[in-house]
Amino acid sequence: METLPGEAMTASQVARVRRLALSLPEAAEQEAWGAPTFRIRKRIFAYYVENHHQDGRVAVWCNAPLGVQEMLVRSDPRTYFVPPYVGVNGWIGVLLDFIGDDALREHLVESYCMVAPKKLQALVS
Repeated sequence: METLPGEAMTASQVARVRRLALSLPEAAEQEAWGAPTFRIRKRIFAYYVENHHQDGRVAVWCNAPLGVQEMLVRSDPRTYFVPPYVGVNGWIGVLLDFIGDDALREHLVESYCMVAPKKLQALVS
């Protein structure tokens, strides 16, 4: 079966998120709601979303400290958005086409550290 260009791009984006998220101590992937979620000891720190409710976005949603969501969405609306459901709790949506690996990893680490036990947080560099 032939892979369409958009499908190849999407496959590489999910692989990218997987590589970065699963590099964190004890991080695990679990499918939920038809999409990959990334967890630490059953607590979700990131969702990979692709065309959620036909919004056309390929993104990751991750937790962020209080006030960060508003600042990011205001300063760079091309890259960041308020995701449905979890956005009311300060989570950020990150459009994967507009962010490099280093910045994406920073967001994933920050989200991970918001839910990981302190001993595991200390292992993250």
